[in-house]
Parts: sequence; C-alpha cells; structure tokens
Amino acid sequence: METKSGNASSTMILHNAVIVTMDNESRVFRNGGVFIARDQIKAIGQSADILRQFSSLTDQLVDLHGRILLPGLINTHVHTSQQLARGIADDVDLMTWLHDRIWPYESNMTEEDSYISTLLCGIELIHSGVTCFAEAGGQHVTGMAKAVELLGIRACLVQSTMDSGEGLPASWAARTTDDCIQRSISVKEWIVQCAVSFYMCFNVAMASPEKLVLRKQLYEKHHNTADERIRVWLGIRQVMNSTDALLLKTRDTARELKTGIHMHVAEIPYENQLVMNTREVVHGTVTYLDKIGFLQNNLLSAHTVWVNSNEIGFLSRTGVKVSHCPAAAMRMLGFAPIKEMLKADICVSLGTDGAPSNNRMSIGLFLALLFSFFFFDEMYLASLINKGREVFANGTTDPTALPAETVLRMATINGAKSVLWDNEIGSLEIGKKADMVVVDPFSWSMVPVHDWITSLVYCMRTENVVSVMCNGQWIMKDKKILSVDERAIISAAKQASTELLKRAGITLPNRMNVH
Repeated sequence: METKSGNASSTMILHNAVIVTMDNESRVFRNGGVFIARDQIKAIGQSADILRQFSSLTDQLVDLHGRILLPGLINTHVHTSQQLARGIADDVDLMTWLHDRIWPYESNMTEEDSYISTLLCGIELIHSGVTCFAEAGGQHVTGMAKAVELLGIRACLVQSTMDSGEGLPASWAARTTDDCIQRSISVKEWIVQCAVSFYMCFNVAMASPEKLVLRKQLYEKHHNTADERIRVWLGIRQVMNSTDALLLKTRDTARELKTGIHMHVAEIPYENQLVMNTREVVHGTVTYLDKIGFLQNNLLSAHTVWVNSNEIGFLSRTGVKVSHCPAAAMRMLGFAPIKEMLKADICVSLGTDGAPSNNRMSIGLFLALLFSFFFFDEMYLASLINKGREVFANGTTDPTALPAETVLRMATINGAKSVLWDNEIGSLEIGKKADMVVVDPFSWSMVPVHDWITSLVYCMRTENVVSVMCNGQWIMKDKKILSVDERAIISAAKQASTELLKRAGITLPNRMNVH
C-alpha cells in the first residue's frame, strides 16, 4: 500500500477500491473511497469525490489498487477456548464429544490456557477477515479478554454456564443453581454501581464469594478497556444442563442489563426428546423456551437445527437471532431450515463453532471445507448445503436457494444485528466504526472476477485477505498480524495443548497401524 505518511494517523483515506458497503441500499462503488477519522467512517463514495473533499484533511492516503473493501466479517458462534482441542473429538457423536472429550478438556483449562487458545483462534479469525466474534461459551473470560485486547479485535464474551444434567465433570457438577443465581445477582449489582459505559454482562457462572470478589477486582481493572471493543454477555450452554431457575434468572438479568444471551439450541433430536419427556411440551427446546418466556430479541440461538414450522414462528415473533454453523451442522447435527427462517424474517448469521467440531475458523470459501476457523469457508458451505437441502426437503434441486448476496449479508450486517451491535458495525456507512477487510481478487483463486459478490462468496479464500482494520486501526497489514508474534503463539499452543490433554486424561485412539 502506498501511503502519504506513516502508519500512525488519526485520519485516513482508502481509495481506488471496489467498496461493497452492505448498507440498506446494497451499494457497491466500482472505484470507491472512504474517509476515516480515528475509529469512525466520516465519508464514503466515489474515489474522486472523497479525494477532492478530504485529501487536504488526511494524514494518510492508501491506494488499494482496485482491491475489494468489505465490512469486517462477524463470526457469531465460536468457542475460542476450544482452539487447543482441535482434532481431539473427530468422528464421534455429540454426547461422546461432550462427555468424554470436550467437557473434560474445558474443566481442566487454566486461565493461561484460555489466553493462549484465544490468541491462536484470534489469529485464524483475523486472517479470515473477521473483526468481531461472539464467544459461544468457555471458561476463564478474563483470559479471553486479555487476548482480545492484545489482538485488537472486537468480541462479545461469555462464560459457559450449566447447573444440572448428566455427564458434567465433578468440579462442575458440584455447582448449584443458587451458586449461579447468586453470582448473577452480585455481578448485576456492582455493574450497575459502576455505571459502566459499555455492556459488561456477566455469565451466571457459579463462584464462591472469594472468587466473586476476585471477579469484581478484575472487572474494575479491565472494564471499559480495549477501546470498548469487549462486551460480555450471559451464557447458557444448553437446555439439557440448565434448570428453569437458571434460565429465568439469566433472562431477567440480561433484560435488566440490556445485554445478550448466547445459547446452544435444538442441536440434536435427543435434546428435543429429552425436553418433551421431562418438561411436558409437544415438541422440543424452542417450544419449551417459548412456553417459559425465555425467547426474546436479545437471544442468540446457536445451531437451531431441529425446529418445526411452529417453532420457526416462535423465533420470528420474538425476534430471536440464529447463528448458522454449516460445517459443524454437516459434521454432527443436521441441516437447519435456514431458507424457511429467512422467509420468516428471522435474522440468521454465520458461525464457525469451535475447532473440535469444525477444525477450521474460516467464514469464507470452501472457505468452509478449509475451515480452520476460516470464516470464508462458512459462507461457501452455507450456500451449498442449503441448496442441497432442497433435495431432502422438497425432492428437487433449487440452485437459487441462499444466493450469494444473502450469504454475504449473513456474514456482515446480519452478524452485527445478531450481536446487537448493528448501530456501529456490519456495514460501511457514515458514522459506523471503521471495521473493514481488504481482499485481493487478483490471484489464481478469484481470477477472473465477473461478479464481485459471487466471487466473494464462492471463490474467496483466506489467502485473498490482505489487510484487516478494526476500530480504525490496522490489526493485519499485508497478511501480517501486527500485535503478536504468530510463531511464538503457535509454539506456546503446542505445549499448552499437550499438557492440557494429559491433565484431562484424554487419550485418542490410533486410527491406523502407528509405529
């Protein structure tokens, strides 16, 4: 990139770019420019107009040489704490995945493990063009927050919460509903007292009074840091491990604090059957959550695969957002009725899930088969599996199902709506935060580009992502992440993951005759 001055600047013009705004008018500028002041977009339009009006006011001119400028992608379901567990739970059913692999792994994590895992996951997310993610639930939020602040990315963090059910590790099974609720109330009280300027919404995770005091101290140390890039939501792992008291107190606390709730919903048929048997409803999780008044517009419902038409109506009526994770769904869960949800005006976004259930963090292209948290892969897969699902659902193919522009909306503005941040991110518009991605379409994976939108969804790979900006700051330039040493993090992750699996007592079977 050619610049007028150094990298440190409070004003900047990016010009000579194909700008895909994802605004309400779906505007695309063939030769566009954007003027940025500090962390905010101040003007956007044709390059010639932006240069004429703002060149004399800017510290830095960046010529993008015809590259594509996108809003930062938003991954609405990712377990950052599971990154060190990549490959430990392949080819097993969900209950084995949880009880024998993931929960023993998570329950043995330290805060340092969570920090390293989130750094490793964040590197992959940034290389995939992700500038904001919604943590799906893990342990040690403080470790996550430390990594997020260092990486320069944006996040909604939650701690995994469970207070009942089978298969919980001993250290988790000892936690009671009262522990969860007590922590929820205590955290609520001191958050309100602190009158914070950003939503720091605590997961109702169980904790002793001593731990609660420590959490208060940590909050006071970290609150409103990271340039308000961190928000903490309330988290519910799943209905099978939650009492009614936990669900309702979580709902009420989130409502009072005006924050979000992140929950895994209707993942497998067994879940629905268990809910029908134990909670006296005619179908499953969504029906039950509607019955108790849990469904509301601040709920981010992850996966949401096994739902019927009535339940789609419940989700639509209450404004629930859905995070669709195509790779994880294909691997273990099934095919969610995404086309029907979109037709019902449900806001559907995209997530990658965790490394053990996806192995990739890419939201873009086969971007989903490459899924190593490559978000581009999820865009590609979302379109393909929902086209293919039409054969199963209706007995005929429908290549028009989930067209490219719909999928791109799911990865951008719908993602922003899902994390309750669409007033500031998700599209390139005046007044919004400068979260954006520079894509180089001039490589073998994308050339020739006849249609910018379809090329982004069906052809773009992680290697096409050149630079990433979050909150007006470059966090990756020319494919190099600026704030961390990637090789050092990879080395630390190797060591941490080996030690963690030993502590957890997880032994993987040999798949072939290993000598």
